[in-house]
Amino acid sequence: MIPFGPTVLVLRMSLRDVEPEVWRRIVVRSEMPLRKLSLALERAMGWEGYHLHLFDVAGVLFGEPDEDADYMIHENAAAVKHLLPRVGASLRWDYDFGDGWEHDVVVEAIESAVDGKRYPVCLDGARACPPEDCGGTSGYERLLAALADPNDPEHERLVEWAPDGFDPQVFDLVAANRRLRAR
Repeated sequence: MIPFGPTVLVLRMSLRDVEPEVWRRIVVRSEMPLRKLSLALERAMGWEGYHLHLFDVAGVLFGEPDEDADYMIHENAAAVKHLLPRVGASLRWDYDFGDGWEHDVVVEAIESAVDGKRYPVCLDGARACPPEDCGGTSGYERLLAALADPNDPEHERLVEWAPDGFDPQVFDLVAANRRLRAR
């Protein structure tokens, strides 16, 4: 049964082709424009947000059209509820076309919004987001191997390159929500 009045969607987002899985569970208002959803997904994951993105819903693409992507529907034309209308609905969110990060986003629940509660909010997650510009899935695998092996010829260089304190095993819920609250 769909709640009466303003609703929120509980979304589970997982990064494709990375094992063990990197995922987040966030709650967003159903009226949220796609541009703001992208910002929420970036912040929940830990992406810095300086790369292009798009939403793919069964082959229909939403993003920021330009002369090279005039086939795309402008993301300002739709809200979250238009693309994810029911529990189980899903889409693919792509971030950083060079590295090719693809995320599966699935509606787990549709609930009544709580008066006075700030959205979006991150409820849970696992593992750190890969560092920006690490070379996609294969580059990330190479980074993890080098960081784990002090005898690897690239270990020292990549330790210096990686973000301070980077630990692929750690997801920081407090930091994720701090990023979501940032303006």
